[in-house]
Amino acid sequence: MAFISSSSSFPISPATFHAQPYSDPPYKLLQKHSSLTLLSRCNNIHTLKQVHAHIIKTGLHNTHFALSKLIEFCAVSPSGDLSYAISILETIQDPNQFMWNTIIRGLSLSSDPALAIVFYNRMILSGIEPNSYTFPILLKTCAKMAVTHVGKQLHGQILKLGLGSDVFVNSSLINMYAQCSELDNARLVFDKSVVRNEVSFTALITGYASRGRMAEARCLFDKIPIRDAVSWNAMISGYGHSGRFGEALLFFKEMLKANVKPNESTIVTVLSSCAQSGSLELGNWVRSWVEDHDLGSNLRVVNALIDMYSKCGNLDKARDLFNGLNQKNVVSWNAMIGGYTQMSNYKEALSLFRVMLRSDIEPNDVTLLCVLPACAHLGALDLGKWIHSYIDKNFLTYTNKSLCTSLIDMYAKCGNIKAAQQVFDGMEVRSLASWNAMISGLAIHGHASMAFELFSKMVDLGFMPDDITFVGVLSACNHAGLVDLGRHYFSSMIQDYNISPKLQHYGIMIDLLGQAKLFDEAESLIKNMEMKPDGAIWGSLLGACKVHNRVELGEYVAQHLFELEPENPGAYVLLSNIYAAAGRWDDVAKIRTRLHDKGLKKVPDRLLDMSGFKPDTSEVLSDMDDDLKEGALSHHSEKLAIAFGLISTKPGTTIRIVKNLRVCGNCHSATKLISKIFKREIIARDRNRFHHFKDGSCSCNDYW
Repeated sequence: MAFISSSSSFPISPATFHAQPYSDPPYKLLQKHSSLTLLSRCNNIHTLKQVHAHIIKTGLHNTHFALSKLIEFCAVSPSGDLSYAISILETIQDPNQFMWNTIIRGLSLSSDPALAIVFYNRMILSGIEPNSYTFPILLKTCAKMAVTHVGKQLHGQILKLGLGSDVFVNSSLINMYAQCSELDNARLVFDKSVVRNEVSFTALITGYASRGRMAEARCLFDKIPIRDAVSWNAMISGYGHSGRFGEALLFFKEMLKANVKPNESTIVTVLSSCAQSGSLELGNWVRSWVEDHDLGSNLRVVNALIDMYSKCGNLDKARDLFNGLNQKNVVSWNAMIGGYTQMSNYKEALSLFRVMLRSDIEPNDVTLLCVLPACAHLGALDLGKWIHSYIDKNFLTYTNKSLCTSLIDMYAKCGNIKAAQQVFDGMEVRSLASWNAMISGLAIHGHASMAFELFSKMVDLGFMPDDITFVGVLSACNHAGLVDLGRHYFSSMIQDYNISPKLQHYGIMIDLLGQAKLFDEAESLIKNMEMKPDGAIWGSLLGACKVHNRVELGEYVAQHLFELEPENPGAYVLLSNIYAAAGRWDDVAKIRTRLHDKGLKKVPDRLLDMSGFKPDTSEVLSDMDDDLKEGALSHHSEKLAIAFGLISTKPGTTIRIVKNLRVCGNCHSATKLISKIFKREIIARDRNRFHHFKDGSCSCNDYW
């Protein structure tokens, strides 16, 4: 049999075997021997070696019984030492079946489980025949390592030795095939089994459930002779992983009706389904059940509750539970930080992450995957760079596709597209998500041709683009004003890749058409959408109306926005700007009554005046003197941010600003001049894209 091989870190050589006469006294005498009594009380390797010395001194080392007990302690006890167990095995002339099985079991639980297969080979070569205890250990190892080809060879050996009717071996075979996605083989073993126990049923149910084949899982579940918590958990977990959260929760209720006591895994699975489905009411009920059944101090359960409350939007309850933990593990921190990030509380996420760094808990990859999006949204480039350095020191960066993808996204959204490109280029293996992040990053920075080139390369390498890919590609068309190419990619997405447009795709196309003054086509696209347009779509069209002074259409579009998002001030501001540009000051005044007056004061910018900057006062929301209008315009948020950057950083330092609305024409013109006057590169991220200002010009070529 050709099994997988592995280099061992232990000194293994048949030449080290020593011939020794083994003759075990009666079992009852050995069992009561003082040395073996001491062995049963060992709790560390130092004491074990003392007991071993005593066993040698008394001559018990000449008995298989004593040596078996020594090997068992060293191989599988938490206080043992696997290498010491192997060294004992090396001194035995004819190790028996129990000794080999014990070593194999210990190796299967080690950090290098492949050695269990190596020692199985050695066991066979030594003339010892495996038994029904050997194979379940090995098959579990194959399942853990996902080496189906080795499992199939073991299956052949099982049949050859006549162990095919052993119920425990069969259960292990079914479990191995099921975990390795060989469900047909798992079912074949199951169907041929003469005797099936609940373990066999549960193994196959788990296999079907984990692959979303819930009809087959349910059919087996209904036939199972004894339904324990494990089989119920398999079904609940399967429904949850399949996105059928309601059925998962109903199954949990059925479990309680059947008087099957849920265990820790059940509760964690159910809370996960509550979190994914947003079932806060049921989540509260589960919490009450947890507290009534003394699971309220179980860390794994509390972590699941924190995650559930976070994902259901109740961050206060989640934080109360988090703060109430006497001891927090990394999962606790991840659940809370991830909750803040998911609910767009990015400042709180980063603040809590900094607290975590001051604690004794080391962040893991999940932590960083929660924090990097917060850095991206806030433009926290310095912290993002620190995280990148931490990843380089503690993880195999360029083999971890998820971390690399998150780094690409963070750098792109923080304005450093070169760093994003470096991470992308350095990846050994790229996922579709990696390509998508890079394409989108190039798009928002205005590098349309590079985005298209990367898309073509991705397709040539065999990657199938998804809806997220086309968001990036269409964004590149939008930011470059490439209407014909945008139409082409939009049609290709539907016809060539069978991807149904989502709201985001429609939004980008409508924005592209609106900016190109193709309002009739934009309206037609809205009317032919398969879903109702959302606020983003109406907002982009309203923005185009402002740019091209389409007052009547702007009023029509704004009305839809007011109905959809009555509390969104952006729609009122845009409509006010449209009215102001048209000189309809009475209408501006009506809009202003619904907005908070900021009490703007005149703070003129003399250097801009001296450079010839003439503000476009048509965008000011009220009918006032031009002098006052200029003062109001000087207080736009990006200008204030740039002013703060100029006085708080060294000359020549790049200034990065982030805002949640599109940059206005006045600020865009002013920022171009500021970059020239102060010889600064200014990188501004607005709602849709990046603007790189340098030497008096912008990367967008004045199209946005």
